[in-house]
Amino acid sequence: MDFSVKLRNDWEKRGLKIVLAGGVFDIIHPGHIHTLNAAKDLGDVLVVVIATDKTAIKMKKRSPLHSQESRCELVSCLSMVDVVIIGNEDNIFETVKLVKPDVIALGYDQIHQEKFISDGCKQINLDVEIARLSSPIPELSSSDIQKKYGEDIHDL
Repeated sequence: MDFSVKLRNDWEKRGLKIVLAGGVFDIIHPGHIHTLNAAKDLGDVLVVVIATDKTAIKMKKRSPLHSQESRCELVSCLSMVDVVIIGNEDNIFETVKLVKPDVIALGYDQIHQEKFISDGCKQINLDVEIARLSSPIPELSSSDIQKKYGEDIHDL
């Protein structure tokens, strides 16, 4: 399902609670599944923001294995995800302003600080709950998977 302001307005009229979660999602693993399920449990609609390729490079200090379009397509296939969009490269709050979530769910390992997100939302006149999610398997990460399998991961 494609995201649009009309769709968001429909959710608001129906009183649905919108949850926003984001990340790179380059190599989907059980930690991602747990985090996205926990995010979905916080509301009725889960909108997932995929980091652009340039943002992924900044965050991970490496190029993603998959393009932002491929990562978007992959995440859109997950049952708990209602809508997937590619984030704004220059300002995360442009994406937040577009979606207008009730809750922003942060993964346990995401660098964003709750105060930074809260202050940014206040600047765009958005009252939002910020939830820091935990992981039952914090030692599992896409970066560790890539380190373990190296370039061979492309041949799977």
